[in-house]
Amino acid sequence: MSDCHSTEKQQLHAALLEKTVTIALAGQPNMGKSTLFNLLTGLNQHVGNWPGKTVEKKEGVFNYQNEKIHLVDLPGTYSLTAHSPEEVIAREYIIREKPDLVIAVVSAANLERSLYLVSELVALSTPLIVALNMMDVARQEGFEVDVHILEAALGVPVVPLVASRAEGVKELLTIASQVISGTLKTQPRKPEISADHIHVQDMVEHLIHGLVPESYPLEWTALKLLEGDTEIARMMQSQLPLERWEMVHQILKEHEDANLAIASGRYEWIERMMHAAVHRPKLGQISVTDRLDRWATHPVWGLVILATVLGLIFWVTFTIGAPLQDWLDGSIVGPLGALAAGWLVNTPFWVRGLFVDGIIGGVGSVLTFLPIIMIFFGAFGLLEDVGYMARAAYVMDNFMHWMGLHGKSFLPLFLGFGCNVPSIMGTRVIESWPARLLTILLAPLVPCAARMAVLAFITPAFFGAQAALVSWGLIMGTLVILILTGVVLNKVLFKGERTAFIMELPLYHIPNFRSALMLVWQRSLAFAKKAGTIILGLSVAVWALSVLPGGDLETSYLARVGNLFAPVGHWMGLDWRLTVALLTSFLAKENSIATLGVLFGSAEGAGLAQTLAATYSPAVALSFLTVSLLFIPCAATVAVVKQETGSWKWAIVNIALMLVLSIGAASGVYALATWIGL
Repeated sequence: MSDCHSTEKQQLHAALLEKTVTIALAGQPNMGKSTLFNLLTGLNQHVGNWPGKTVEKKEGVFNYQNEKIHLVDLPGTYSLTAHSPEEVIAREYIIREKPDLVIAVVSAANLERSLYLVSELVALSTPLIVALNMMDVARQEGFEVDVHILEAALGVPVVPLVASRAEGVKELLTIASQVISGTLKTQPRKPEISADHIHVQDMVEHLIHGLVPESYPLEWTALKLLEGDTEIARMMQSQLPLERWEMVHQILKEHEDANLAIASGRYEWIERMMHAAVHRPKLGQISVTDRLDRWATHPVWGLVILATVLGLIFWVTFTIGAPLQDWLDGSIVGPLGALAAGWLVNTPFWVRGLFVDGIIGGVGSVLTFLPIIMIFFGAFGLLEDVGYMARAAYVMDNFMHWMGLHGKSFLPLFLGFGCNVPSIMGTRVIESWPARLLTILLAPLVPCAARMAVLAFITPAFFGAQAALVSWGLIMGTLVILILTGVVLNKVLFKGERTAFIMELPLYHIPNFRSALMLVWQRSLAFAKKAGTIILGLSVAVWALSVLPGGDLETSYLARVGNLFAPVGHWMGLDWRLTVALLTSFLAKENSIATLGVLFGSAEGAGLAQTLAATYSPAVALSFLTVSLLFIPCAATVAVVKQETGSWKWAIVNIALMLVLSIGAASGVYALATWIGL
């Protein structure tokens, strides 16, 4: 009996030791929350989606004082009211999962706005710490925040941070440990509803008392009902007896202005905090952000700066990325193929072909994209971190209006330079359904990183020192087609309305290179996984089709498929091999290069790009690149178009639209290039 009791004690002790502390990071967009998350978790993080949602979920672990900390990066949200999936996810996680601590990341340089979320978080029962980030930016902008006074006014610990330089992080973890262990008690000072509505809140609390689900604070639930929160109203309607709900509903109808009383109470609370703890810049003082925005948001110079920034990204890609790509192709992929061919010289031809042409030729060619992928994502990550991306959306507002859209549509479209899938998901920020649908249809016309990698792979071999200029021209041409298509679609299908464009322009600040490197690492890893799964499988399938039934490429099943579509390919100057490569890009845009790697082999003395340059004319290269940039979306993009529109009709319309545009544009480019003698 004693042995059994001892075993139970040991198991209990082991369970206590294994208990993981959970901390949730909350904050509005552009507060530096992701920078802090990356700083703490490093490579020990997982990126996925929240269950049943398309909103990104980031989790990570780190150790502090021999204790394992589970860190959850909640979606960026301005409040905890159910206006968006992000807001619902953030509050439901805090309320239902009950993390040991919530760290609210706010900007010292934008404190008045970022305190609104804190005013809601203090009303919840979960312990709270305020991480006062961007102290350096605040000083730069002329703000002085007295941390001790702010802490006393809020009733929760406030820790000053410069997350981009890891300043204050140790102090933050020390305070977090003390709050979690209970050695540091917090007494948050909550905002109150305006005095003329206090009795209304009391009535609602009285009616729902004892009937609110256990996790939900009574006072918070009553306030959400008065705010008109649909999710909470639905929940309480199912919890309350019919007569009780009708009484609550009657009070809500009689006091529809209660949401203004709640907001007024929060803003008064924020004003008290600001008055007590913040010294603002002197009247007339021009901040660094204001000086830079005179140029970055100028209707003319802003566009010049945007075009220059995009041009610089391409220049850096070709100056650094292209030589690295050539080195990988010539020093690793090519010799590896030759080495494998030597090792397998006495094996059956299909074994040698499978490994040399199918696997190394296909996957190896795609993996040479890695330097280009890393440069693209690193550049765009830094631009977003420094605060420039919002300015790009602002200066593009007029162009968006030509298409019946506004600058808010530019943000999801700009995401498409990374990947069209999150770009289409990002259209949820657009309130107007016609504008959102038009943005969804146009998003696949933005050349994603995979298409630009194909561009960067081929152009140096055909155009040498002019590669960056040719690529820039092709990308600009694609964007012109996007704008013209938007204008036509808007007039033919939609009748778009001009709506006001309101968006936040975050303060400029020094980018966090660690965060940019983390983004590069995550995207590169995802790319490598794709190369090891989808692209590997397709490369093997393409190789098999290229040798069956008799081992001769020209009479293979693949050649038959290519010849079937050859008449359309001939309009664009493409032979059956390039046509087949184009078709295989439907699964993943990188597959076109993988297919060419299989078809042209990898054991030759020259790399694939050089082999292509020796086989085709520059006119054919321009045509192939044009159709590749505009060709039908990849399978994942088609699936998300169907998901976001709720109909296969619009997915098919999108495919048909891009098929017509890509074939038409490539045929025109080929005819023009041939006419001028390329």
